[in-house]
Amino acid sequence: MRLSTKGRYAVTAMLDLALNGTQGPVTLADISENQGISLSYLEQLFAALRSKGLVRGVRGPGGGYYLGRDSDEISIADIICAVDEWVEYTRCKRGSQTAHEGQRCLTHSLWDDLSEQIFDFLTDISLHDLVKRGEIREAARLEKKAAAAQVVGLKDQAA
Repeated sequence: MRLSTKGRYAVTAMLDLALNGTQGPVTLADISENQGISLSYLEQLFAALRSKGLVRGVRGPGGGYYLGRDSDEISIADIICAVDEWVEYTRCKRGSQTAHEGQRCLTHSLWDDLSEQIFDFLTDISLHDLVKRGEIREAARLEKKAAAAQVVGLKDQAA
């Protein structure tokens, strides 16, 4: 299953903010450049994120955005819900349990349970968790690169 572009971009932008906002406010122009997301699209996303208290803005020269709460207090589900992108996987109209001619979807419970599982999964992952995962992956990548360089060095010495 796929998450909408709006939700994915919101999560990406918030992760960029979590990574780069420790030294001062981050501008949307910087996020746009770093992530390849249009500035006007980011403005729309950040208006929604700001209204939910997930980011706070600083105006004026040197202004930009900070996280509205600590990164470990912002879940991925919070971000997706803030941009109003929660995906229901049933074919039913929102607030209804019928999809066709007043009949309940045969698989309504299955898709409803899936939506709940996804929501719970994303609720359990914070921005802080994503930052840490990235740090672990980067450390592993550097370790692998160093090991490869050492092997090449040994081969050069043997030759």
